[in-house]
Amino acid sequence: MAQKKIVLGFSGGLDTTYCAKYLAEDKGYEVHSVIVDTGGFTDKELKQVEEHAYSLGVKTHTAIDAVKSYYDRILRYLVYGNILKNNTYPLSVSAERLSQAVFIAEHVKKIGADAVAHGSTGAGNDQVRFDMIFNIMIPGIDIITPIRDLRLSREAEIAYLKEKGIAMNFEKAAYSINKGLWGTSVGGKETLNSKGMLPEEAWPTQVSRQDAEEVKLHFQKGELTGINDRTFDHPTEAIRYLQTIAGSFGIGRDIHVGDTIIGIKGRVGFEAAAPMVILKAHHALEKHVLTKWQLSWKDQLAQFYGNWLHEGQILDPVMRDIEAFFTNSQQNVTGEVFVQLFPYRFMIAGIESKYDLMSSRFGKYGEMNNGWSGEDVRGFSKIFGNQTAIFQQVKEDADGKA
Repeated sequence: MAQKKIVLGFSGGLDTTYCAKYLAEDKGYEVHSVIVDTGGFTDKELKQVEEHAYSLGVKTHTAIDAVKSYYDRILRYLVYGNILKNNTYPLSVSAERLSQAVFIAEHVKKIGADAVAHGSTGAGNDQVRFDMIFNIMIPGIDIITPIRDLRLSREAEIAYLKEKGIAMNFEKAAYSINKGLWGTSVGGKETLNSKGMLPEEAWPTQVSRQDAEEVKLHFQKGELTGINDRTFDHPTEAIRYLQTIAGSFGIGRDIHVGDTIIGIKGRVGFEAAAPMVILKAHHALEKHVLTKWQLSWKDQLAQFYGNWLHEGQILDPVMRDIEAFFTNSQQNVTGEVFVQLFPYRFMIAGIESKYDLMSSRFGKYGEMNNGWSGEDVRGFSKIFGNQTAIFQQVKEDADGKA
């Protein structure tokens, strides 16, 4: 009887290392490992992961470069919507996992696998995101999750792998790091409780810049296309370049407190210099070039979009509807934003855009009115408050009669 094929989402860490060995030797699967790079790996690191996968006995290993697709399918809409979960977190890991899940599901279909596996535990969000995407995209395919199903401790995984003769670094780092294009999450003992800030040495990017610097961000229809005098072929290149500048200031560090999909609250540290600067710069430009009702509806839709994406619902068709609204809203979001960078913080200095609605042709706020007269305002104010005035008068008459 031919072996059953299983596709394993593989990062090379302890959990997925255990899964690869367990599925191949104990369960008898033909294991096809796949790593989906969403901006968190160097070429050298990807090669090391590949060598490690084959040392575990996988049949094939595939590395998928998903960086540009990750931006095109998800990140661009997080920028368009200025989306920060709980006004804090740029959805670094949540967005990344959805992109990875989609590519893993597509790989299952490509090779005709009988099952799919991931290394999630039973205590976090990722298990829901992966399972849900797989149930939608590859219905009927068995989903195998050894760490969750066997309720394995880290110690049990290590003991199993040592028994199998697997050589790897089993020392647990003081902090768990997950790096991607849209930010890096950092977890440690300080984030396990409701009080505590990560120490300086925990942050992956150390502060190396002290002198203030101004950068100019060029946006074209809502997308970052240039920084200072440099232009880029794709926004992902601009994001990476900005990260090298802003990250060295220690910008974008924070701790997110949020509600997990499974109902518990949690804290996680993150650093996201480029995402935070881009989101705030983009929003500043929008406030100049969009009308108040465009901004108002974008804010309402963005909150729903961010929450629904965080909970794994990227395939819901309502997300395509909101993305269409976001895209249409960006037609005039073109111009330059000037950002001043300092150690641990940044400030938006201003914008320049041919679509800027803050034009002196129509008046200067608090100073001069060019497009209307005082009489116009008197009449407008009376009509604008007319219904409330009627309400107050009717109420006073009714209360007086009572």
